[in-house]
Amino acid sequence: MTVKHQPTGSVVGTALPGHGGVDYDTRVPEFVPEMIAMRLAAWAPLSLVVWVGLGAIPSAQAQPYPSRPIRLIVPFPPGGSSDVVARTMQPYLERRLGEPVIIDNRPGAGGVIGLDLVAKSPPDGYVIGVGAAGALVVNVSLREKMPFDPLADLAPISGLAITPFILASPLSFEPNSLREVIALAKDKPGSLSVGHGGNGTAMDLTARLLNQMAGVNMTLVPYRGTGPVTQDVLAGHIPLGITDIPSSISLIESKRIKVFAVSTAERVPTLPDVPTFAEAGLPGYESIGWFGFVAPAATPPDIIAKLNRAIVATLKDADVERQIRRIGAEPMPFDPVQFGEFIRSEIAKWAKVVAESGATGQ
Repeated sequence: MTVKHQPTGSVVGTALPGHGGVDYDTRVPEFVPEMIAMRLAAWAPLSLVVWVGLGAIPSAQAQPYPSRPIRLIVPFPPGGSSDVVARTMQPYLERRLGEPVIIDNRPGAGGVIGLDLVAKSPPDGYVIGVGAAGALVVNVSLREKMPFDPLADLAPISGLAITPFILASPLSFEPNSLREVIALAKDKPGSLSVGHGGNGTAMDLTARLLNQMAGVNMTLVPYRGTGPVTQDVLAGHIPLGITDIPSSISLIESKRIKVFAVSTAERVPTLPDVPTFAEAGLPGYESIGWFGFVAPAATPPDIIAKLNRAIVATLKDADVERQIRRIGAEPMPFDPVQFGEFIRSEIAKWAKVVAESGATGQ
């Protein structure tokens, strides 16, 4: 088909095949474009109403939170205290929230990597995290630069649990008391090593505090959480480990590892026969760990409030309380304001410990 361009307002074409070769005229009258423009102008207000109405549909039909699975970032490997307590709570949270809670372990840098992921996630309540003392407060003083600001980039939801630390060893390790461990470390300087949960963690400073108060120089070996420390202690790959009760309770009860002392000021009901560090030879020694729930900073307050209600109700559930205490931890339910104030007070406390210990970030 050939098309000849004509002056404005007309097009003349030849016949299409199958139409007998007869010419036809497709001339467009000059007034038609003007009529179309007039009709479009007349329809414009109605079109605007239709589009505005359609635009309002999504907000009118928005589903209440939560309407899909929630991702819970645990910044330590499976088997550590935060992971154990999170998995204890998981089914109870799912029932209260009405959606699956999917645990995603993202270990590294003493919990900083996982919490950085939380801080940079969309603030819609579908990515939350378990923050430990190391990543939320210790590293503020220990590291020169953090990838996120715990106070500015994360919103506190609730405390979760307090966890004492323990000094453990393989059964094959010769000393049978903390005093004997300290004596060996003094007799053979630099010959002993102590594993801990990672540089910048509360376990790191707990190990440093042991060296400082005992006047010894045991080599500190960082791991990616208490779970791996406990496993290497069990296997005899390291002579000593600063770990916690939740990650090692089954090994303690089955007498597969030794426990020399617990880091709290008083004995722990779960391990009534284990002395405190103070009782075992280091008067004044005390160090505890804790962790809680956080969300990206701009998460809406109503979502934070709903998560807090579900978490606190779960922590106060008699069955959950029993399970958490059974593994040597203590529930720590807070409202968001209380947890935020607690984090600020802990930052100040650990800043002093870091300064006095001479610890530096790595």
